[in-house]
Amino acid sequence: MKISNQWLCEWVDHGLSVEALGHRLTMAGLELDALIPAAPPFSNVVVGHVLEVLPHPDAEKLRVCRVDDGGAAPVQVVCGAPNVHAGMRAPFARVGARLPGGLEIRKAKLRGVESFGMLCSARELGLAEDAQGLMALPEGMAAGADLREALGLDDVTLELGLTPNRADCLGIAGIAREVAVLTGRAANGPECPPVPAVIDDTFPVVLEASEACPRYCGRVIRGIDPQAPTPLWMRERLRRVGIRSLGPLVDVTNYVLIELGQPMHAFDLDRVSGGIRVRMAKPKEPLTLLDGQLVELEDDTLVIADAQGPLAMAGVMGGEGSGVTDATRDVFLESAFFEPLSIAGRARRHGLHTESSHRFERGVDPELQRRAIERATGLILEIAGGSPGPVVEAASPGHLPARPSIHLREARVGRLLGIEIPPAESADILSRLGCGVARTGDGWDVTPPSWRFDLAIEPDLIEEIGRIHGYDRIPARTRSLPPIIRPRPEARVGRSRLRTLFSDRGYQEAITYSFVDAQIEALLSPETQPLALANPISQDLAVMRTTVWSGLLPAMRHNLNRQHERVRLFETGLVFLPDGRGGLRQVAMLAGAATGSALPEQWGAPAREADFFDLKGDMEAALGLAGLNERVAWRTAVHPSLHPGQSADLELDGRAIGRVGRLHPRLERALDLNRRVWLFELELDAITQGTIPNFSEISSYPSIRRDLSIVVDEVVSVDAVLASIRRAVPEGLLRDCIVFDLYAGKSLGEGRKSIALGLILQDLSCTLTGGKVDEVLAAVIGRLGEDVGASLRQ
Repeated sequence: MKISNQWLCEWVDHGLSVEALGHRLTMAGLELDALIPAAPPFSNVVVGHVLEVLPHPDAEKLRVCRVDDGGAAPVQVVCGAPNVHAGMRAPFARVGARLPGGLEIRKAKLRGVESFGMLCSARELGLAEDAQGLMALPEGMAAGADLREALGLDDVTLELGLTPNRADCLGIAGIAREVAVLTGRAANGPECPPVPAVIDDTFPVVLEASEACPRYCGRVIRGIDPQAPTPLWMRERLRRVGIRSLGPLVDVTNYVLIELGQPMHAFDLDRVSGGIRVRMAKPKEPLTLLDGQLVELEDDTLVIADAQGPLAMAGVMGGEGSGVTDATRDVFLESAFFEPLSIAGRARRHGLHTESSHRFERGVDPELQRRAIERATGLILEIAGGSPGPVVEAASPGHLPARPSIHLREARVGRLLGIEIPPAESADILSRLGCGVARTGDGWDVTPPSWRFDLAIEPDLIEEIGRIHGYDRIPARTRSLPPIIRPRPEARVGRSRLRTLFSDRGYQEAITYSFVDAQIEALLSPETQPLALANPISQDLAVMRTTVWSGLLPAMRHNLNRQHERVRLFETGLVFLPDGRGGLRQVAMLAGAATGSALPEQWGAPAREADFFDLKGDMEAALGLAGLNERVAWRTAVHPSLHPGQSADLELDGRAIGRVGRLHPRLERALDLNRRVWLFELELDAITQGTIPNFSEISSYPSIRRDLSIVVDEVVSVDAVLASIRRAVPEGLLRDCIVFDLYAGKSLGEGRKSIALGLILQDLSCTLTGGKVDEVLAAVIGRLGEDVGASLRQ
């Protein structure tokens, strides 16, 4: 929100420098982002009165002018501006003047004719980005008057970063109310007296969607002069708040928007018929907006329509077919209150963001519409003339926002703010903010004003007391609190430890949105219906994720597109799964994605691409933190987003807790990755609940190693082999079992493989004899034959 300090001072004489004013507003929660001069520095530029314009004797496009600059005699100036004419007043830079950019005006000779100064355009003075000729000044300005003083150019624009809850400050009136409360001064805005009707013409208004639009005011004004120029004072005020002049009708509605905070719109009365209908749009109903964009409306979009169809997207933008033009003489002026939720998100859906939608989405004072239309009518009549009709108002009082009273306890104020504020001061602050305050036994019943949508509960009122009293006046105190040592389960692995583990293994932590692109979500989880957002930020953030991969894979693509060949990403976050009862189940997950070489580029190891077993090693390291490796089984599985034959499910005590594998080649192409990507996803709660390490006695007797090579079917997993060996060896004897070779070839037969194992045997009470070891090996071989169909390799 940009405000002119001079404009603000007309509402409230705050008596502060702009720096001090900005500090006070910042301390009150209206943060100052920037102080912007109303005009760049220039000097010795005055109001010039062009007395005579003669053709240049040697240049067709130049003119020789006599200009009264307030001196003893007129000066001669050569000018090439197409709009220069006798009698006009324009900025005149005298000899010796300095213009923006460091240009110094000197006496010159142009095509043989001497020139003693320069008549200036708004662009040359830094007051506009472009210009078609000289800057025309009002006729009443005295020749020779300093231009900066005459136009009040030593002004400063304050740019405020308002939070969404302070929609009441999206206008000079709202900022003036705040400044008046902060400084103890009175806020006195311009009078907005009712403009008496001169004609009886009206235009009927019907509210068909009164819940979304409970108040709509309109007025017919006929006989407007479409060629009337917007006065310089209004153009200047709009320029200083960042709005370009577009003609008197649009300028007036923009002026009232900035002044009072009420968006308005003017329809060309000759281009509408049958009355105004405020209704919901029909599905796919077309509307061409003022910016030329053709949109297809949805049935939850509020529109202003006539008998032929929609005229405007309510609260967002008017339609091209009913907008005012340079030939408009009769208008219908609109001033309405739209319920914020009926406007929220509608502009963003079509890639729009307008001053109107910005305000209506946050909330406009529901009692402001008639005042705004009277103010706009008075300005239009003053600038462009015309004959106004009576104001027509259609309202549904039952749908207007109610402002119930809030009970504020006196003791609660001091408890939340940490300081004691006198009750009289608390009541005075709330009264100055426009609230109705009625004393009760233990505090007050406070009724917020119509423009404060953000005051709904007791802490809101206490916040107001604190910020007006001054946050900087609340002393910093260290509270004495008893130390609380919370129990920390020894068997639990913290998320920070998991993050550290993956960072140590070369992964980068990513943080992605919980809402994702619906198309990517459908590719990765086609069997799960995600929750669609009612009001998404954008089209690619439209549904709640059911897998963390929906955010990690676009992040990986982003990195690959920027020439990062080796990418490792991991993330901890929630996924949102249907619970089968119409609700959602939130599950915390640990997920990751990897592509590129297995190791960073180096000389010490040959380059190779990462594979399934690299990712499995990372998973086993994570499971090992909680001591879960022996409890987790790896099962061959099929998942719609993973490569068949290169994916597995992880089961903890028989329950699936995650999956790992290569992204399906079809999805690699669909997501524009064009390389192998390996993924994993694990339930956090399952892998962070571990076991407490137990003491294990160290044997003083030597260990014995025996190697054996067995042949099994290719489908038999090493996990199954190791489990069978553990069952066969007597308890306490098997210290370790190492897989040191894997072979498959024609010599073994089709569908067979050889696994070489090293068994480390050790007893706690004695030295193992050869006979005992042979007995154990025989039991192992027999058990392997029974469990997995293994035989010794010959």
